[in-house]
Amino acid sequence: MQSLKQQITILVVVVTLVLAVCFMTAVGLQIKKSSELAAITKAKSDMATAKTIIDLKYPGPWRVVDGYLYKGDVKINNNFEIVDYISSLTGDTCTLFLGSTRVSTTIKKSDGQRAVGTHSSDVVAKSVLANGKEYLGEAEVVGEKYQTAYSPLYDERGNIIGMFYVGISKKFYDELLYESLLRMAFIGVALTLLVFVGSLYFTQRFIIKPLKLITAETQKVTSGSISAPVEIGSKNEIGELAQSFNQLVEWIQALTYQISKTTGATLPQANSFSNADLKNETVLPNNQSKEDREDWGELPKGLNEVTLQQILSYLKNRQGNLSVSEIAEEVKLTKVTVRRYLDFMEKCGRVKVEMQYGPIGRPLKLYTFLK
Repeated sequence: MQSLKQQITILVVVVTLVLAVCFMTAVGLQIKKSSELAAITKAKSDMATAKTIIDLKYPGPWRVVDGYLYKGDVKINNNFEIVDYISSLTGDTCTLFLGSTRVSTTIKKSDGQRAVGTHSSDVVAKSVLANGKEYLGEAEVVGEKYQTAYSPLYDERGNIIGMFYVGISKKFYDELLYESLLRMAFIGVALTLLVFVGSLYFTQRFIIKPLKLITAETQKVTSGSISAPVEIGSKNEIGELAQSFNQLVEWIQALTYQISKTTGATLPQANSFSNADLKNETVLPNNQSKEDREDWGELPKGLNEVTLQQILSYLKNRQGNLSVSEIAEEVKLTKVTVRRYLDFMEKCGRVKVEMQYGPIGRPLKLYTFLK
């Protein structure tokens, strides 16, 4: 059977890992979406810049002469000067089309040759050439995915005669995305470890350690050794458990004391009390009858009637100014426990408190029973 510590550790690990995976997935999707949007925005901006550069460098309209594409008086077919210049400025790939055919481009095929004479995809051709719309987004360019921007080229009469393209390989953005995810994974792992270590510390410090302390003290009680109260400052369920244990110890101490004080009681006689007797009957101090017992009403949390009657009986019998230490030693309870009961009796008007001042140190409280 797994221990509570192991169960809590496994739970913390599983929850932390699930949260880390969910966080990284959400961030990864957001980064991917943002990178694609940034790529499209860049391509659109670069296209506007490139068109301005072409108009300044080659004044005049776009036109087709004898099956060749011209800009003004400059033949564009196999003229790579302008596309190379635009590519060097923007970092994009750049292509000029006559119809759907590449006539000048920076894109190269697998053999290293420029992809002149190759065609655009049908999706792009339909959107730009047939419908006269710009195409922005992912497209296949010579067998490779690119984030692209396509724009129609018009002649003097407003006819669409070709296309202008700028774009960047999707591999580039995939690499950026991978690097971002790698950084996020590193941060996620670091945060996961911090949460894990912090959870382990919290579990060990505030759950496991107090439970082990209570378990150890319980084993002492079962072996016949009445232990001192467990000091746990928690205000949660663990603290309530410790308080209940302390009340049980006080109750056992009170019963043990009263049984030992009973006239003629011996150890065998004391042991003859059954569990039912201890559960259903309150052992009264020094043969005190139930009729003589004080009626305290509902006691504050943490106090029990047996211990209260035990301390009260001792005060009645002594009839003098007694310190907490003297009372605790006689009734076999801790000073902390005795002080709590005396404070309650003082509020109820059953004891009087006097302060005894010495030459040095704190004043000593002396308690006297009030009839």
